[in-house]
Amino acid sequence: MKNLAIGMFDSGVGGLTVLKEVKELLPYENIVYLGDTARVPYGNRSPRTIVRYALESALFLLTKGIKILVIACNTSSALALNILSKKMPVPVIGVIEPGAKEAARVTRKKKVGVIGTKATIKSNAYEYSIKKFDPVVEVISKPCPLFVPIVEEGLEAEDVAYTMAEKYLKEIKISGVDTLVMGCTHYPVLEGVIRDVMGPQTHIINTGKETAKEVKSCLQRRGQLRTKGSGSARYFVTDSPDTFKEIGSRFLKEELSRIRYIKSLDYKDFILS
Repeated sequence: MKNLAIGMFDSGVGGLTVLKEVKELLPYENIVYLGDTARVPYGNRSPRTIVRYALESALFLLTKGIKILVIACNTSSALALNILSKKMPVPVIGVIEPGAKEAARVTRKKKVGVIGTKATIKSNAYEYSIKKFDPVVEVISKPCPLFVPIVEEGLEAEDVAYTMAEKYLKEIKISGVDTLVMGCTHYPVLEGVIRDVMGPQTHIINTGKETAKEVKSCLQRRGQLRTKGSGSARYFVTDSPDTFKEIGSRFLKEELSRIRYIKSLDYKDFILS
């Protein structure tokens, strides 16, 4: 079981920021990543459709031999985690609860900001999860819809990134939060900008880092943590690999290889390999 892979999926490239943190914390592990790039974004889909997509992604990854499943997508974590946890024969970890737990732990003023896509903010998933760990925490949420295209266009160091960060974060900063959760997997690419705007007094929670810690803890409890050897990563996408490779290489700061295109996530088309 130790030599089985960590399975991860997202609707596109954003989940690679989670993969980056998992690779850094768990360098001996093998990872299989699925980017459902043909159907991105998930945020404008119905909850029923998102759950179906998540199930299809999870089933595909099971055919690749995995010991744990990471939902590296905030929208899918919010809507499909409970269902996948019941249906999958391996542990399932989402990106929301680890970040929420850390935010509830570190806030001293009991005021936490959450930024994310419109779909994630509308779901109230972070507010619910943070209050589960500490009911007295006040949560101030703000959607930041232009952050994703800014990151995917490689504009995170340009003036437009600072302009939009100042616009989006103004209300949260005025509210006096001492902790801010980056509730979208694209946002760690903008972490420097977000830190500059919020100031050094604010704890910035990278949910990918917290998710990686949770993955390590889970594997340790189950006696499945690899402590030697060389880890590798394989990538599968449901649309042309070119854009995924270009953006993903920027996210990971390394050239992506071993990317394979799959034309369908229909479970009947799965080939065990």
